[in-house]
Amino acid sequence: MGCTISEAAKRSGLTAYTLRYYDKEGLLPFVDRTSAGNRDFKESDFEWLNLITCLKRTGMPVKNIREFINWCREGDATLQQRLMMFLRHQKEVQAQMAELEHCMEKINYKIWYYTKAVEAGTEAVHNKDTCETAASSTTKFITANVS
Repeated sequence: MGCTISEAAKRSGLTAYTLRYYDKEGLLPFVDRTSAGNRDFKESDFEWLNLITCLKRTGMPVKNIREFINWCREGDATLQQRLMMFLRHQKEVQAQMAELEHCMEKINYKIWYYTKAVEAGTEAVHNKDTCETAASSTTKFITANVS
């Protein structure tokens, strides 16, 4: 016997509601049911849940995840489609990561900016940079510190 939905929720870090939603959306066709009709999660189901969670967290729509799962069930005839899906998704995730890196540069600048201001006890240490003018200084800081 495997895990109930509440046990699976605890173990996966997802809510029972999310697991039911995934099931309703066709993302869990591999999860068995007991004779009473309850979901019965086995070890391999958690590997699928980890992949589904990863794909969701990286922005893959439910309909694409469903398509991928259906392709897996169809077997080797869909290997090329699956590869192409992951190559496209990889590019999308790389673009997200580049955007996050750009945001992190701005955050790092603000940390530097306010650390210096706190140490000096005033923002005047930044040559009259204020919250309004500090944004334009971000580009200077990033350019100067990218090497």
